[in-house]
Amino acid sequence: MSHDIDYGNLTKRIVFTENDHRHAQLVLKLKYLRMSQSAFFRYIITGFLEEDPNIIKYIDRVSNRSKSKKAKTANLKKKGQQKLQDLALSDGDVENLFDMIEQDHPDL
Repeated sequence: MSHDIDYGNLTKRIVFTENDHRHAQLVLKLKYLRMSQSAFFRYIITGFLEEDPNIIKYIDRVSNRSKSKKAKTANLKKKGQQKLQDLALSDGDVENLFDMIEQDHPDL
């Protein structure tokens, strides 16, 4: 019997509370945009996880991290981007590299 969990097919509810006024404002704005609440939150989560620059900029502005930690993170990201440019690897190249490793070592 396998104990592997297929995380891609499990669903989770994300629930939080907000006051009536802000909830009403959200509902009205989403109706104006013809967007459901679930779609809105999924888009925001996707943008956050995929590091959409606009969302990350906003999160950095409202987060509780110290200025020094924000600066350190920005510096590390900049160094990482520079290394990718130095190696001339695009996102597709990196993905192909992982595919080649997987073909050579399927047990990894």
